[in-house]
Amino acid sequence: MENKIPDFLLERTSSETYARVRGKLKTSFIEKSIYHLADVIRTGYVQWETASRNDFLQKVDARVKVLFLLFYAVIISLKRDLVSESLIGSFIFLLAVISRLDIIVLYRRVIFWSFIFGFLIAFPSAFNIITQGEIIVPVARFSKSYSFWIYHVPQEIGITRQGMLGVLMLTSRVMNSLALSFLVLSTTSLPEIVRALKVLRVPDSFLMIIALSYKYIFIFARTVEDLYLAKKSRLAVQASNAEARRWIAGRIAFIFRKTRLRCEEIFKAMLSRGFADTVRIYRFRRLTALDWSTGICFFIIGILFLWI
Repeated sequence: MENKIPDFLLERTSSETYARVRGKLKTSFIEKSIYHLADVIRTGYVQWETASRNDFLQKVDARVKVLFLLFYAVIISLKRDLVSESLIGSFIFLLAVISRLDIIVLYRRVIFWSFIFGFLIAFPSAFNIITQGEIIVPVARFSKSYSFWIYHVPQEIGITRQGMLGVLMLTSRVMNSLALSFLVLSTTSLPEIVRALKVLRVPDSFLMIIALSYKYIFIFARTVEDLYLAKKSRLAVQASNAEARRWIAGRIAFIFRKTRLRCEEIFKAMLSRGFADTVRIYRFRRLTALDWSTGICFFIIGILFLWI
């Protein structure tokens, strides 16, 4: 009877191959990054657990919370002093505590993205090359100043007080905006957000893009995680960085092909079920006394923030 066992399963591997590995199996840093990226996406978009609780903001109608998000986003962008931004941030923090959210997880994400998209982007403007003013932290000093076309490099380069205030102002705006967005997303399910946006006359094409993108994010994260676990379960030794790069390049091409096929399958399934370009939402519940009182309180507090 012919032997159908693959040759690589019949080969004996010398013990020297495994001598480098002690304790648990180690994987490449690149592979770990891919796995952690999928985990961040998956955990960042899962809010059913917190949105289904019977706490303060979870009980408020989604229409009120969407209007609250839009109104306070405008207020955050209009304020021009750190005191007002600090008060708004404290108010958002208080709402997160009342809603019994995981403060550490929530603000860890807020601080990380605020540092990336707020502080790091605006930090070069703190130098006197861009923002003139009183130097509080000298960095470098030349023998003389230089001029290149429309640019002027002063004799002493440093961080100015006016520039640092601008950096802190932008960072606080980004931080408050992110905290506000994460607060609403963590206390409201996506279907309710889509229903609220439909009431606000948001175009149906935009709503469908949100809904389909949200669904595909879970599919993408799950696929990446399964690919990583499948590879990890077949490893006996630590993979080199070159092998990890080749594997990642192959998986990117595989996910791209699978994405195209999945899009075609979803579109055909939608057509077979009578797909139309209109989003219809039924059975809007009436606003309760809690919704009205919460919305009025948010509006009054927002006016006070504008007045301060």
